[in-house]
Amino acid sequence: MNLRDRKDRALYVSILTFVVLACLTLIGQLRSFFYDVWDILWAVLSPLVISIIFTYVLRPVVDYLAQKKVPRTVAILLIYLVTVVIIAVLFLNMMPVLVAQTTAFIRQLPIYIEMFDSFLDHLSFVTRVLPNGMRVGLEKAILQVESGSLSWITSAIMGVKNLIGGLISAFVVPFLVFYLLKDYRLFTGLVVRLFKRKSQDTVERILLNIDESLGRYVRGQLLVMGLVGVATLAGLLLIHMQYALLLSLIVALTNIIPYVGPFLGAAPALFMAFGVSNAMLLKVLLVNLVVQQLEGNIFSPWIMGKTMNLHPLLILLAVMLAGEVGGITGLIFAVPIVAVIKVIVDEVHRESRP
Repeated sequence: MNLRDRKDRALYVSILTFVVLACLTLIGQLRSFFYDVWDILWAVLSPLVISIIFTYVLRPVVDYLAQKKVPRTVAILLIYLVTVVIIAVLFLNMMPVLVAQTTAFIRQLPIYIEMFDSFLDHLSFVTRVLPNGMRVGLEKAILQVESGSLSWITSAIMGVKNLIGGLISAFVVPFLVFYLLKDYRLFTGLVVRLFKRKSQDTVERILLNIDESLGRYVRGQLLVMGLVGVATLAGLLLIHMQYALLLSLIVALTNIIPYVGPFLGAAPALFMAFGVSNAMLLKVLLVNLVVQQLEGNIFSPWIMGKTMNLHPLLILLAVMLAGEVGGITGLIFAVPIVAVIKVIVDEVHRESRP
């Protein structure tokens, strides 16, 4: 086939288009199979991902103790001991309050849902006096809000179920963290040796840059989450909002999702405040606005700075794409994945320059 000939080129393009469309159709038919495979892979990979996060948090302390001539294994065991003590203290002091608030929240949830449903019915009744086009549009919007609320509650319940199942596999995390902290240089060397000798220096630089970038991001993001949670807790306690500890914990956890996280985290608090009074709704809204202003203008610039060096538009597009592909998991890991890709592209581009 001569691609310079117009007829052969048209035939080649037609065949290529047909093959691509056939492959896309086949992938669509096998979508459920890929989802099943991903579920199995994620069940194996999730403990490893959690272990890597803990490794990034603890490794600076281990490295510091190792520089002070403390054997690395002893340093890791000391950090484990201190971590267990801290977790035990927090567990004994916070867990009873958190369990009580969660139990009360679950008991009160049907009442709040009924109140919210009656509000939507009242709003639907009011819209009958509007022109037909506006009324149809508002009714569709109300139905979408109602179905979205129910799906969010269902997702939250399934999330709790998955969390309980994940706790079972979490027992392997301390062992994985131990070996990652102890022998992480060995693992890096093994990856480097998989490549040709002339590429090993480049691969090693890429791995070091990825390690440094992800380490700064994980440690900084966890610190920002903690500050956001504490600020939200203080604000909710100040306005005497019920379930303050539970709601502030939700805000802190969802803050890891760029741009979308603050809205997801504020939704449960606003929903519960709606069932109390309009004044409480405004107070909770004000608390969340103040906390997000603190996070956007003080916490993140001070702690994160330009850690990832990514354009906000690129982050937003990555979050949107990852949310469609991977759901909540995709939203959480969108920024780290883009950061890894950026490090690789930058290093390859640097190597390609004369």
